[in-house]
Amino acid sequence: MDEFFHSIEAARTIYVLGIINLVAGTLIFFTCRCLPGSKIAGRLTNHSLYKRLFRYHCHIWKVFIPSVGVHALFAIMLYGWPG
Repeated sequence: MDEFFHSIEAARTIYVLGIINLVAGTLIFFTCRCLPGSKIAGRLTNHSLYKRLFRYHCHIWKVFIPSVGVHALFAIMLYGWPG
């Protein structure tokens, strides 16, 4: 098993999960109901795209949390504990 974490597949998995984390984190941020406090974001909530994306807000969390966990686990196993 240790061989896998020192392979190119593990590094690719870390990279792909990092992209998924960025996309899911951005979607969570922009579909959050707390965001409309700012003037710019307040106008976003009136658009149909926001309303369609908001329906998936809770489901995006279900992708984001495991993705961050696996990303962190793979990174620690490949690169070691920081510090």
